Amino acid sequence: MVETTQITVRDPQTTNARVHAGLLGAWVASYPSPNTRASYTRDAQLFCQFLDAGGVDLLAATRAHLDVFARARTAAGDADTTAARRLAAVSAFYTYAITVDAVTTNPAQYVGRPSVDQDHTTTAALTRREAMRLLDTAVADSPRSHALVDLLLSTGVRISEALTATQAGLSSDRLVIRRKGGKKAVVALPEHTAAALYALVGILGTEVATGREADRLIFTTRSGSPWARTNAHTTLTRLATKAGITKPMSSHVLRHTHATLALDLGVPLHHLQDSLGHADPRTTRRYDHSRKRLANSSAHTVGEPSQVWCRIFSS
Repeated sequence: MVETTQITVRDPQTTNARVHAGLLGAWVASYPSPNTRASYTRDAQLFCQFLDAGGVDLLAATRAHLDVFARARTAAGDADTTAARRLAAVSAFYTYAITVDAVTTNPAQYVGRPSVDQDHTTTAALTRREAMRLLDTAVADSPRSHALVDLLLSTGVRISEALTATQAGLSSDRLVIRRKGGKKAVVALPEHTAAALYALVGILGTEVATGREADRLIFTTRSGSPWARTNAHTTLTRLATKAGITKPMSSHVLRHTHATLALDLGVPLHHLQDSLGHADPRTTRRYDHSRKRLANSSAHTVGEPSQVWCRIFSS
């Protein structure tokens, strides 16, 4: 059983995050994905701060507190997907707390969550011309910028997958990455993408794998430290501004761009799903920004005059 301590409500010197650090830490550590741990940590911190403002103990919160928290996050401008994730995180925490006998019920169990359209996304993909401008700008900026933008656009990998990829996993036509949950996967690399990565690391992955050099991350700072995700996003935003792109920029925009261009070029949905590492094809469909174009309607094919039934109707 994880040791927990009840706090005295309305004590300005005590916070839920500090008093229940052991329980919160154990809960977060139960998730294998670094991204899940990071996002759930942020969500838990927000919830603890909300409870602190009202002098409420984390382990004494009720459904009423959760309802108010949900409304407060919506008022603060959280998108439906973000609000739903925050509530899911809080609910997951209380479910974990039940398993270690810290609480007996989950106050978030029956809290209504925003409805999220599985077939819709607000992330805007780049056009082909915008993508090329961004890549050209990255090439002129630095080998690291070039390698990152080329990799994200050409393969659609997540930024976390790119930044945790190692030189040992790099070869002339593929890259070993770790998906959500820590599972290994192999993504194909176009020749120009592999060349950009080689230019960055200055050594072939096969040489690293044979022990000629210690395995290191592909994307690092000048000092050799891991390239922080926030700094990588700052670089992408700077490059987009320099390229004259006015759309909001993030690594996820490049992932959407890859998916949309792939479908435009005729890549089957199930192949794209495998490439992106999606378990649910509906998730992949959200990345297809061209699916609502009338020009893509099946009516244009099925309703062609050359079809048998059209000839029958016109006779």
